[in-house]
Amino acid sequence: MCSLNEITGVKNKNQNAVPSQKARKTWAAVKQHKFLYLLAAPALIYFAVFKFGPMWGLLMAFKDYSPYKGIFGSPWIGVKLFQDLFKDPFFFYMLRNTVAIAMLKLFFYFPVPIFLAIMLNEVRHNAYRKLVQTVVYFPHFLSWVITASLTVFALSANMGFVNKILASMGKEQILFLVDPNYFWPIVLIQSIWKEAGWGTIIFMAALVSIDLQLYEAALIDGATRLQRIWHVTLPGLLPTIVVLLILRLGQIFDVGFEQILLMQNSLVRDVSEIFDTYSYSQGILQGQYSLGAAVGFFKSCIGLIFLTTSNYLVKKSGNEGIF
Repeated sequence: MCSLNEITGVKNKNQNAVPSQKARKTWAAVKQHKFLYLLAAPALIYFAVFKFGPMWGLLMAFKDYSPYKGIFGSPWIGVKLFQDLFKDPFFFYMLRNTVAIAMLKLFFYFPVPIFLAIMLNEVRHNAYRKLVQTVVYFPHFLSWVITASLTVFALSANMGFVNKILASMGKEQILFLVDPNYFWPIVLIQSIWKEAGWGTIIFMAALVSIDLQLYEAALIDGATRLQRIWHVTLPGLLPTIVVLLILRLGQIFDVGFEQILLMQNSLVRDVSEIFDTYSYSQGILQGQYSLGAAVGFFKSCIGLIFLTTSNYLVKKSGNEGIF
C-alpha cells in the first residue's frame, strides 16, 4: 500500500510535468515557425507600445487630472466626469450626429468597395482594369486637408465651380458649406470618393482566392453573369465581408475626426459636433484632459459592446466570427 504522501508526491510530480511538457511543445512550435513569428514581431511590438501600453491613461477618466501631479498623484473623482458628460447640453447633439454619420457610412459607404471590387473583377481587359484601379486608389493618398480644400473649391459660394455652373444656368447659389442640411451628404461623398477605391484591395484579394472551377461550372450550367456574381462571387466574398463588418462595428463611433474638424464651422456645429471634436476642443484646447479621456473611454465602451454583440450574432447565424 502506498502512503498518502507518496500518492500526493506522484501527483505533484505529474502536475509539474504537464506544464513543462506544454512549455516544451510551445517552444518547439515557436522554433518551427520562427520566421512567421519574426514577421509578426513588428506588429506585436506596435500594438504593445502604442495600443496596450497607453491603456493605463484611462485612469484619467476617473481622476481630476493635473499635469503637475501626474495621473497617479491626481485626486480620484469616480464617475463624476461621465455624469457631467451626459448632462452636457451638447451630448444629445454629439450622440445624434455621431450615430447619423456612422450609419450613413455603414449603409452607403461600406457596400461601395464591395460593388467596386466585383465590377473590377468582371473587367477582362487588364490594361483598362489597372487604369481604373489606379484612378480609384489615388484619392486615398491625398490628405484630408487637400480633400477639404478641393471640397471648398468645388462648393464655396464665391469661387466654387458648382455655384458658378448654377449661376450660368440662371439659378440661385446654394450655400453648401454653411447649410446644415448639406453637411452629412458632403461628408459621406467625401468618404466614398477618398477611401472606396482603397477599400477594394482586401475584396480584390478575396476574389482571387475563389476557385475558378466554380465559375466554369456555373457557365456550363448556363448561368448569366449576374447569376455567377450572385451565386459564386458574393458567397466567396461573404467571410471577408462579415469580418470587415464586425471590425467596422467595433469602430462605430470613429467617424473621421480630421475630416469633420476640417469641414466644421460655427454655422453647422449643431450637425457636425461629434465626440472626437468635442474631446479635442475640451481636452486639448481647453486643457480638460480628464474630460477628453472620459469621452474616449465612453466611445471605446460603445465600440466594445457593438464588437462583441455583432460577433456573437454572426457566430449564432452559423458564420465564423473574429474570436
